[in-house]
Parts: sequence; structure tokens; C-alpha cells
Amino acid sequence: MNDSNYEMIFKRKSFHLFRNIGNEKISQQELSDIEETYRNLTPLVSNIKTKIKIVPSSKTSCKRGQEYSILFYSEKKDGYLQNIGYLGEQLDLYLTSKNIGTLWFGIGKPEEPVLDGLDFVIMMAISKIDDEKKFRKDMYKSKRKPVDEVWSGEPMKGVTDIVRFAPSACNTQPWFVEHIGDEIKVFRYKKPGKRGIMPVARVVYYNQIDMGIFLCFMSLCLIHNNISYDIEMIKNNDGDKEMTLTAVYKILG
Repeated sequence: MNDSNYEMIFKRKSFHLFRNIGNEKISQQELSDIEETYRNLTPLVSNIKTKIKIVPSSKTSCKRGQEYSILFYSEKKDGYLQNIGYLGEQLDLYLTSKNIGTLWFGIGKPEEPVLDGLDFVIMMAISKIDDEKKFRKDMYKSKRKPVDEVWSGEPMKGVTDIVRFAPSACNTQPWFVEHIGDEIKVFRYKKPGKRGIMPVARVVYYNQIDMGIFLCFMSLCLIHNNISYDIEMIKNNDGDKEMTLTAVYKILG
């Protein structure tokens, strides 16, 4: 995973509407670079085939003023939703480094629900931003759960207070971490009765993507702080329990 993406954690923001962003356009070279960058990202689950397709805004149901939408497609294997979140968030941070604004857009529908035998998972709306000052100025002013609501056990400097700023569907922040000894257990947490504006039938679906996004932040923070690790993904974790174990990081050395 590219450590240079770490600094973009502090800059990125979700552009819920692409307004007052200037008149710059994403060039054809930039579009090619996005596709090339995606092909070289680090997956969370290595044996899952994925693909992206970049289409003009008119080719999807997402109408947020974006120039293009990136469509994410995947095989439906165990962990595929988390894998797309993990890959997509790396791409999100790369785009931020190029002053391209992004929005994870869960409810959008593409014209092609299947691409080369892979199923559509989610889309990301993108547009060029004319001034990097229009990105986030102070990440710590973002509305996020306090540390004690998302982390138990010994805090990790440079990790604990950063990972909680990962983006999530409807800002549900569906994660909880237990740090005991050399293990970091990451759970998908569903607060009873809380789902924001998401359709109840889609909460688990989107929150699994969210967990992949969170694991991307976790991995970047560990790498940036020179903390070596192995990660084990927990299979069959798509249930609807309050606490669902998603991944276990084993800290090495």
C-alpha cells in the first residue's frame, strides 16, 4: 500500500454536491492515470476479481453535479464488499492528491449492472476542484465518534485518533476496535435501532463496504508508523448481529 496516501487522510472530504468548484476538467491523461493506478492498488482479498469503469455523469442515476462516476465491479466472493471499500478508499486518497474531489455514492444505479461477468457494487462521483483550499482544512473538526466509542484497550499513537475519521455511509461509523497485547480486533458494530437514512435492507451491505474503508485507514496508519502486521480476514461475517468480527491484525516484532 502506498504510504504517500497517508497525508491525504487529512485533506480528503466528501463533496456531497459539486458546486463552486471552478471550471477545470479532468483530462484524458488523468482518466488514464486513474485506471492505471487502480490496477496497481493493494487488495484486501487477493483472489477476488474487480474492475472499474469511468463514465460521464449522465450514465448513472447520481446527480450531484459531478463530471464522472467511477463504477466498481467485483466477483461476489466472501469479503468482496470489504475488498471494494479497501481498494476504493486507496483510490479516493489518490484522487485527493490530484485535487479531484470525490463522493462515495451508495444508492446510485449504473446503466450496466454487470461488466465482463462482474457485478456492480458501488460508485464514486468525481470532479476536478480548482483550489485545494476547498478540501478539508481541519480534519479534527469533522463530526466523528469520540475515541472511547470506537476503541477499547491501549491506544496507539498515530493510529487510534486517526482511523476514526474514515468515511462511511450516512456517517454511521460502524466500527469498533479492541486492542489487547499484540492483537487488534476490528468489529463491524451495528447500534440497535440506528441506521440513518439507509434502507434497512441495505445497512449490512453498505456497512461492509465501510469496514473495508476503515481497514484501509487502519493499514495506512500502521504502515506510516512503521508498525509491521499480518491481517486475517474473518469469513462469513455478513450477519446482522450487533458486533461482528471483521478482521484481526497481528502486530509483529
